[in-house]
Amino acid sequence: MTSWPQPTRTDHEKFCQVEEWRRVRDARGRTGTHHVTYELGLVDGRVLRTRVSHPVDRSGYGLGLWKHILRDQLEVDEPVFWSCVQDGVKPDRGAPEPPAEALPADLVYLLLSRVGLEEAEVARMSKDEAVARVQRYWAEDA
Repeated sequence: MTSWPQPTRTDHEKFCQVEEWRRVRDARGRTGTHHVTYELGLVDGRVLRTRVSHPVDRSGYGLGLWKHILRDQLEVDEPVFWSCVQDGVKPDRGAPEPPAEALPADLVYLLLSRVGLEEAEVARMSKDEAVARVQRYWAEDA
């Protein structure tokens, strides 16, 4: 079993900064506010909210509170949390990966409107195949 360091308020805030949570409220200049509040919008439309106890310092969290923060606010486990804080690895929140080599819109338009290919055929093409097909069109068909 891996043992993790005692989580601190500073670790909690660093997690939020690395994952690019939006700071929505802070304790500065506000009476009665003892937390810094962050939000993170997820792909599925939910918004996570976490509150870092103020002042943000090296004060540690108790085990019960820490488990609540991980499970209910951050929605990560210890290994994911520490990987983010210590190594800068953002949690996998299920965001779709952009295609490795998406076709430029102008190229797709040429293939559909000028070359006359079907959308399904264009969707299966790599960028190199699409460029070669347009070049062949200009050399032979135009």
